[in-house]
Amino acid sequence: MKGMTIAGLVLLVLGGFVLFFGGSFTSKREVLKIGDLKVSASEERTIPPWVGGVALLAGVGFLVAGARKRG
Repeated sequence: MKGMTIAGLVLLVLGGFVLFFGGSFTSKREVLKIGDLKVSASEERTIPPWVGGVALLAGVGFLVAGARKRG
């Protein structure tokens, strides 16, 4: 398999997962810092479904480009 084909498959899998099952990530940020005292907050954010759709389309594009390159 070539690099474009592998990248296309990875994007398809990740995009499909986000689109159908959803996804989230946790961001941690420092809220207050006074001397050695640090207060931080963790916030869970969801990945919008349109990001999964864009990843799916990009994956299809990479697969098509990889197939054309071979032929």
